Amino acid sequence: MNKRNYQKEMDILIEKLGANAPTLLLHACCAPCSSYVLSYLSEYFNIILCYYNPNIFPEEEFYKREEELKRFVSECNFKHEVRIEKVKYDPDRYFELVKGLENEKEGGKRCEVCFRMRLLEAAKFADEFNADYFATTLTISPLKNAELINNIGEEIEKETNCKAKYLASDFKKKEGYKKSIEYSKEHNLYRQDYCGCIFSQR
Repeated sequence: MNKRNYQKEMDILIEKLGANAPTLLLHACCAPCSSYVLSYLSEYFNIILCYYNPNIFPEEEFYKREEELKRFVSECNFKHEVRIEKVKYDPDRYFELVKGLENEKEGGKRCEVCFRMRLLEAAKFADEFNADYFATTLTISPLKNAELINNIGEEIEKETNCKAKYLASDFKKKEGYKKSIEYSKEHNLYRQDYCGCIFSQR
């Protein structure tokens, strides 16, 4: 079975948009990962950023990443609107969901639960703000499984009867990850050295 080419699928969708700029609810994990994704997608979409990451530990780290994301957005001139919606920090929910999975390896079941938690929230916000699509910046990371993330996103769209469509992606393509590093240097962004949770920090 051939693997899907998510970038090609996105290229086709973008071509069909023409002059229209639909609204995209974009789950953002941090400023460095968001940098390339925003520069790319803001050419075609009005974007609402959802910084929903209750997995991030400690609390100071959560707010540090949030402030860097705000700063990056404020320093850029995007073609279409990019705005950030405030989402509260709720680590108890994360710890409740991953209970029993504390010793899972990185990229395993615990991460899958975390991806689903954040994409479920993104879908909820997408409908709340009448967005046409929802997506996540997570697929830009070379350490994250884009196929798994996209499968979860598409399952959530069906399971929740979300009005917004899930926008499958693999932002590593087109040298996305490399460009995110370049944007980070250009804007002097804080680049964390762990995914975010206490388990990845260890």
